Amino acid sequence: MTTVCAQNDSIQQRGFFDRLTVGGYGEIAFSRNFYSDHVSRYSQPEEHKNDPSHGRFDIPHFVIFLGYDFGKGWSFGTEIEFEHGGNGIAYEKEDEEGGEWEQETEKGGEVELEQFWIQKSFTPWANIRAGHIVVPVGLNNAHHEPLNFFTVYRPEGENTIMPSTWHQTGVSFWGRYKDFRYEAQFLAGLNADNFTNTGWIHKGHKSPLEFDIANKYGIALRMDNYTVPGLRIGLSGYYGHSIGNSYPRNANGVDAEYKGVVAVGSFDFTYNAHNWIVRGQADYGYLGDAEQLKYVYNRLNSKSPYKHSAFVSKNAYAIGIEAGYDIFSQIRYLRDHQQKMYVFGRYEQYNPYASQTKGTDYSYTEVKRLAFGINYYPIKQLVVKAEYSHRFLKELYNDEPSLNIGVGYEGWFDFGHKKLAQQEQYDVEQLNKRINELQQQIDELKKKTM
Repeated sequence: MTTVCAQNDSIQQRGFFDRLTVGGYGEIAFSRNFYSDHVSRYSQPEEHKNDPSHGRFDIPHFVIFLGYDFGKGWSFGTEIEFEHGGNGIAYEKEDEEGGEWEQETEKGGEVELEQFWIQKSFTPWANIRAGHIVVPVGLNNAHHEPLNFFTVYRPEGENTIMPSTWHQTGVSFWGRYKDFRYEAQFLAGLNADNFTNTGWIHKGHKSPLEFDIANKYGIALRMDNYTVPGLRIGLSGYYGHSIGNSYPRNANGVDAEYKGVVAVGSFDFTYNAHNWIVRGQADYGYLGDAEQLKYVYNRLNSKSPYKHSAFVSKNAYAIGIEAGYDIFSQIRYLRDHQQKMYVFGRYEQYNPYASQTKGTDYSYTEVKRLAFGINYYPIKQLVVKAEYSHRFLKELYNDEPSLNIGVGYEGWFDFGHKKLAQQEQYDVEQLNKRINELQQQIDELKKKTM
């Protein structure tokens, strides 16, 4: 009891900057795509087989994190994310709608509040967090910072079929006990109005409104095991209803009659030891009443922000594995200076439209992708990436090779820990100084006794 009180008193005596944590991550990317970007490249592949290549510079993500420790187990955290330059308003060409240009201002688009939560920590194994939180389903959502994947852009499979980064408003219970970390979340449901044939539930967490619709609800679960040194194994899943989770809520028709059950299961792992990093995941998803989504009121309404004419699949999947070896580990000078150079390869296969709905086929959604390249770490918080990738589509379509170069960083600055480390360093220096003084006194005594 005395120890607990002393810890609380210590927290209360800390200054503002001692309790503040500042950090974030970001990515800069350049791509040259050696395939057509025409809207009809899948419907008329022969006409666009020899189209010129195209390139782009991009800032996929720039995130600022702020956290504060109030003391007595209370804390808060927030992340503000700027995507693709952070303009807020953007034009995009909707391929599924025949190449129609649309101007969009998206709540979950260019500038967004990725996290904002209040947390109460009771013990390391019992924490409650409420607010806007990351939903850790799949490898990519649980570990989405740029130092956690080899490719320049986030792994395509999970990034295609699921929200990424998946964040929603809800309540989370999480903790760590021995070799296990676990989390259970209660969330607002996904919105089936946003599901698509090329992205499955990818846009389901987004809302064009000033609030998150919560007519329906969802549950997310995750558990990780760290028993084997260097190895993390994770299982995660999601279950919720999606049809009728829209605004305005329609009391009649498809919206009221069907549930639109969404169920996702995922297995993932990361191995980081002996100069190797190996990561892998397998995700499978099920959508109930998929054949009814085309007839949902908001998707039929031409004035609705949800209008979408294509069918959505009952099933989707994504599997992927990547492995990289640090070749600088074999060069003593570079190893001693903590520089790393991973040579890597990645293979993935995914399909957001894995089941035909009412006999309608979108076979260009089935993708096999191979990538290989390098990741160079001049310092541990910064990585320079270069890769060549190749999407293999079905024989009817043209393959899609590309060259990507990027820079990513991830940094966290805990002022309190920094001050503590400086104090500890000072204490060590003073101790060493005192030891030297005592050693000199002992030497002098030895001389006098001789």
